[in-house]
Amino acid sequence: MLSPGKGKRRKGKPIVVCIGGMAGSGKSTVARKLAEKYKLRYLSGGDALKALAVEEGYKFVGPGWWESRDGMRFLEEREKDHRFDEAVDRKLLQMARKGNMMLDSWTMPWLLEGAFKMWLEASPEKRAERIAGRDRINFEEALEALKRKEKQTKRIYEELYGFKLGEDFAPFNFILDTNDLNSEEVFRIMCMVIDNVVFKS
Repeated sequence: MLSPGKGKRRKGKPIVVCIGGMAGSGKSTVARKLAEKYKLRYLSGGDALKALAVEEGYKFVGPGWWESRDGMRFLEEREKDHRFDEAVDRKLLQMARKGNMMLDSWTMPWLLEGAFKMWLEASPEKRAERIAGRDRINFEEALEALKRKEKQTKRIYEELYGFKLGEDFAPFNFILDTNDLNSEEVFRIMCMVIDNVVFKS
């Protein structure tokens, strides 16, 4: 599914692009590639939260950390204490205002004004399939971890900011269904959108 952009960047304004999407949608992969292509600084809300987790004594073991025991334990701590998420969002907002940024974030589409915002959509089953392949775990385990994590994450952001992650698409200029697309196809489509909407507006 493609949805047309609802706003265009005015000439002369610094470029800020937000990429959103649930775990396994491909948002981090494509955001990094887009940042490299367009020479934008890449900022990740997830990476910033992981850095705070390490400071708190959690062990980070690479891809799939959020679905690990430590990742889920940190998620539970975030549910009880929102200071981690609030600190990350303050920092992302501060950095984004400098312009020329590619933001990989669940919150910035709602909190940041003036950015071009894109959402990658995919079914829970397709996302679990991708996560299972990435983390070398079975599909059922990946799907269960995904559902548990997303239920808690949605609760955090609804309590903090009042939006429903993965259900409220009001802030987005462009939505792409990635169910039947590979990462290279997603990248090419996103490039077309940025070239023809963001840079030509």
